Amino acid sequence: MTTAGDIMHRGAQWIPAHETLDRAAQLMARLDVGALPISDENERLCGILTDRDIVVGCVAKGHDPAKVTAGDMAKGTPRWIEADADIDNVLHEMQDHQIRRLPVIENKRLVGMISEADLATHLSEEQLATWCESVYAKG
Repeated sequence: MTTAGDIMHRGAQWIPAHETLDRAAQLMARLDVGALPISDENERLCGILTDRDIVVGCVAKGHDPAKVTAGDMAKGTPRWIEADADIDNVLHEMQDHQIRRLPVIENKRLVGMISEADLATHLSEEQLATWCESVYAKG
């Protein structure tokens, strides 16, 4: 059985909710990623920040990324998956919520992220096509 832990990108890092978006952008650049999980003061997942969130949700609206925090951008209920979850559960979670990145948690700690690139590497063409159709479908 293939699990979330088998396909995830290890070494994902949090951005604390109190950190500013300019710091988040610097961390994204250093790690060469387009999204960071946001953690609260107890290192619990409280959202996901994307590079698009910074540009569209902050800069394009005339806000200063040195004054807006990652926590300010956290909206909704963050989705995540346990490291031992079956790949079918991973796909189901991502498809049902139309998300492209999924934090992987083990023992209540962030251990990795699953992205589109991870899926493309590990799924069959049929699985990938089904995933793309459901995640990118407008509706």
